[in-house]
Amino acid sequence: MKAIHHWVLFACLLVLSSCSQNPQVKDSQIALMKTTNPNPIVTGKSISKNHVKEIEHDVSAFPELYDVAVIKGKKDTLVVYKVKHLHRFRMKKIEKNINKMLEEKYPNDNFTISSDYKIFLEAVRLDERMKTSSKFSHQRAEKRFNEIVKMTKDMK
Repeated sequence: MKAIHHWVLFACLLVLSSCSQNPQVKDSQIALMKTTNPNPIVTGKSISKNHVKEIEHDVSAFPELYDVAVIKGKKDTLVVYKVKHLHRFRMKKIEKNINKMLEEKYPNDNFTISSDYKIFLEAVRLDERMKTSSKFSHQRAEKRFNEIVKMTKDMK
């Protein structure tokens, strides 16, 4: 009987210790569960990052949002955000308010706005690739950015 208790205890410890094999998780894998606050991304070399940071700051000021990602391409600016849980019923109104504010404050920019988690996740992945991979050129980043914008427009 005592031997059985030892084996059960050993099996439980083995199972519990095997659950924590890889405690390090990338931002893109946990972007849906926590606030990641990715830095604004610029796909071209000649585009100013200050302008993109200003856009992110303005959108982050909305109290209904808890995470914002902004990507500036050559032609478009993608603004992706996550809405707090209790405000999800008013997502269309929130999107309309964000769009109105951006069009008034930045009339020369063309904005694509989305609250879709998949688009947010793709934006975070693009940010990770641009930071980690030296082989990921600005042309590839712009191409991927255009794919994400197209995906956003297809969902609407």
